[in-house]
Amino acid sequence: MAWEVGLLALLSTLIYPGIIFLVVIALFYQWVDRRFYAKLQNRYGPIYTGPRGILQPVADLIKLLAKEDIEPSAVDKQIFRAVPVLILTMPLTALFMIPITGTWALASFEGDLIFIIFLMTLIAILAFLGGWSSTNIFSTLGGMRAALQALGYEVPMAVSFMGPAILAGSLSVSKIVQWQASHGLWAILLNPLGFGIVIVAFLAELERIPFDIPEAETEIVAGWQTEFSGRKLALIRLALDLELVLASGLVTALFLGGPTGPIPIIPGIAWFMIKTLVLVLIFSNLRALFARFRIDQMVSGSWKYLVPLSILQIVMLELLLGWLSF
Repeated sequence: MAWEVGLLALLSTLIYPGIIFLVVIALFYQWVDRRFYAKLQNRYGPIYTGPRGILQPVADLIKLLAKEDIEPSAVDKQIFRAVPVLILTMPLTALFMIPITGTWALASFEGDLIFIIFLMTLIAILAFLGGWSSTNIFSTLGGMRAALQALGYEVPMAVSFMGPAILAGSLSVSKIVQWQASHGLWAILLNPLGFGIVIVAFLAELERIPFDIPEAETEIVAGWQTEFSGRKLALIRLALDLELVLASGLVTALFLGGPTGPIPIIPGIAWFMIKTLVLVLIFSNLRALFARFRIDQMVSGSWKYLVPLSILQIVMLELLLGWLSF
């Protein structure tokens, strides 16, 4: 019946694999990231709240939500209040277009990959607006760095996304996953260069070392987030956790076959969790290996190396497709 279909769609959107599930998995991935990163630095990481500290991200979120929300008198209040809410909705909306339990996402249409790129660009714009509206010198510098950094990584990342799209002949993330499943072949095997470029670009998108330039604590306090506190900071931190899920989920869908695997009896959600967890560990490992770049090094390096390499991987892929005649 129509009401049963509507109820199922509502439950899928709100609970599984929708909003509640995505928030839970985002907090879990934050714990995995913090624990693994701490081990790489010979530290303990979260250990007290819950078994092995697994509930520490939840405790941190509740603590921030309960703290006093302070707004400096000089901020642009409308933008300052809107940024935390909007920056949370961007990765959450994009995650609805990534297959998690099967080969179809909750929201799938031709061109949804372009829409995801647009949403990720909006995140960088919102970071700039958050810093600019704070009218704080550290926040302003952080916001400007976020905007400049986006000019460096957005182009090679978007071009590298086109590799799997060319293979599948579609700009739909779900159809790219279906192409890999039907051919029994992950895109990374045909396009490893594009995979590497996307990993580097996502480190910048996530503002993680060595690209934590917009919020460099040792230079500009917390960058564009300096003046945010209480509930606003809680939403921003949750948005960053969801963005980590988005990054690992999108790379999984485009290059690693999405929630499909060589053993059919293993459910799709298990494959999704395994693959995305591996990517979270890769992001954490790279974060521990490198020191922070300067903003000029990041932007110039992206245009000198990542952009030409991203174009090269498209050319190589076209030649390979012509030879294999897919």
